[in-house]
Amino acid sequence: MLLVADPDPEVASRVADELGDHAIRAITCSDGAEALLIAGAEHPDAVLAATALPTIGGAAFVRTLASRTGIPVVLGVSDGDGPAAAEALAAGAAACVARPYRIGELLPMLLALRPMPAEGPLLQVGELQLDPGSLTVQLRGQPVRIPMRELRLLQLLMSNADKVVTREQIHDAVWGGVQNSNTVTVHVQRLRQRLGDDQHDPKMILTIRGVGYRLVPPA
Repeated sequence: MLLVADPDPEVASRVADELGDHAIRAITCSDGAEALLIAGAEHPDAVLAATALPTIGGAAFVRTLASRTGIPVVLGVSDGDGPAAAEALAAGAAACVARPYRIGELLPMLLALRPMPAEGPLLQVGELQLDPGSLTVQLRGQPVRIPMRELRLLQLLMSNADKVVTREQIHDAVWGGVQNSNTVTVHVQRLRQRLGDDQHDPKMILTIRGVGYRLVPPA
């Protein structure tokens, strides 16, 4: 189920109808405060929210939803929303999509938000451990809370430890092929922060300029 939060009821209704044609059930609302209440009560799989929401702005909405529920947010970005969208991405939004919405752009992005299958072997890279079955991460024996999208990114990097993973591979595996290099950069930065890796001089997730990233087993 998807929650669509948009100040224009006609836009929200149209998107809900189009997603319904693709077997995605959507409920709609028109402001940020109402969206937070609905998200808490209905527990949708994801939220599609316009960047400029009434009552509570995009960044505050994303930050509040993340702290309460961990539900991923896709931002609908209109002309002139650039600075606000960047702030919301930094606050934890999963991705951005152009508004007015085009179903051909929106659908693969939403499908990419599906939970990672609880399968695969336990991954152990140095002192870093990821269990796909329980969706848990430990670093040096201590649990690390990581949201689903970053968990999928970490699983990809750990499965290819000491190898370069290109941005294209990340887009395909984590975002379902949706191309947005800034989104990848933001999620890598967040993942480094959660793992205690220095943003300015990383030792664990290295940037291979112009290509992608490489995970080095932590000592």
